[in-house]
Amino acid sequence: MNKRKILNDPVYGFITIPSELLFDLVEHPYFQRLRRIRQLGMADLVYPGALHTRFHHALGAMHLMGLALKTLQDKGHLIWDAECEAAQVAILLHDIGHGPFSHVLEKTLMTGIPHEELSLLLMKDLNRQFDGRLDLAIQMFEGTYPRPLFHQLISSQLDMDRMDYLNRDCFYTGVAEGTIGASRLIKMLDVYKDELVVEEKGLLSIENFLNARRLMYWQVYLHKTSLCAEAMLSQAIRRARDLTEQGADLYASPNLGFFLRYRSTLADFRERPELLQTFVRLDDYDMWGAIKAWAQESDPVLSRLCQRLLDRRLFKIQLLDAPPTEELLVTLREDLRAQGLTEEQLSYFLVEGKTTNSAYVTGEDQIRIKMKDGRVLDITEASELPTIHALSKIVRKYYVSWAKTVSLRP
Repeated sequence: MNKRKILNDPVYGFITIPSELLFDLVEHPYFQRLRRIRQLGMADLVYPGALHTRFHHALGAMHLMGLALKTLQDKGHLIWDAECEAAQVAILLHDIGHGPFSHVLEKTLMTGIPHEELSLLLMKDLNRQFDGRLDLAIQMFEGTYPRPLFHQLISSQLDMDRMDYLNRDCFYTGVAEGTIGASRLIKMLDVYKDELVVEEKGLLSIENFLNARRLMYWQVYLHKTSLCAEAMLSQAIRRARDLTEQGADLYASPNLGFFLRYRSTLADFRERPELLQTFVRLDDYDMWGAIKAWAQESDPVLSRLCQRLLDRRLFKIQLLDAPPTEELLVTLREDLRAQGLTEEQLSYFLVEGKTTNSAYVTGEDQIRIKMKDGRVLDITEASELPTIHALSKIVRKYYVSWAKTVSLRP
């Protein structure tokens, strides 16, 4: 069987799966599950074209990794074939631990369990199934491999993950302002003492990359309508879990039902392999099937939340520069009480939150610039552009989201 396949990617054109191991990993059920998990969660409620999946993104990141490694080899850096394959394996599998609706689930069903940790557990399970052939990839993913440049290509402030999702998310949302010159950026990569650096002539490309990242966060990832929909979904899952723990028999797939009934920790996943198998049978379809069924439930809180999600009748949302004042919250609570909500019900229809955006975080994980005179500097030192310094500032936004009109009467 020919395992060196060519795929037609809408963002990059024809891309290849360069080795038999990578092909077998793409074919594995753990990876195929990513076809059923959307990359941008509920962003299609804002941008109808944003229906691409984690499967698309992982393949795109693998492609960019191949281009980056080829660039570094062409510049005379010694990178073994085994290292090339391992780096592509690591980036291919970097998101394999994402659950339905990605980050929303980490705040509800999988509280305190980062998807990166689940990705690592799944990679270790795949390593067992593939007789240790992922050893090197796991070291690179964890950052324990002696050559840090590979971990930086996988997970850093200028990694192939970010380059692909910015390109891909721009393409599918139509937000052209967030487009980055990934191919030029990759051509500017270099290595200094086994660490990833960027040639000085790539400074403007880096500035464009960071500007695009900030813009995409405010315009897509943290768009107020997406925040609103995610808040409603979180409350629906919270209500479903509360009812289940009180003994209600809600519709759910066996795997979703398990996580509604039992609160699992990261330690549980490490100690009980069957939990991981339950998790990898979860995808967006489990959640949407449950939401459709819950919209018909007798519990008015759960049914109203789910029906509003299905019909896109979302909460109102107000973005703020500071936490909402008690005066504002009191007013909103009084409005909801006037519509007949009890104190317990009210908490599901009034949500407070906070979000942050920083295009570049100064610290250990730096974007380092190789100057023409041989010096290697952090980008904030290398650039004279004031925008770079501005992009390194953390911007915090607060929000309050609420149901403007809601009736829980039969």
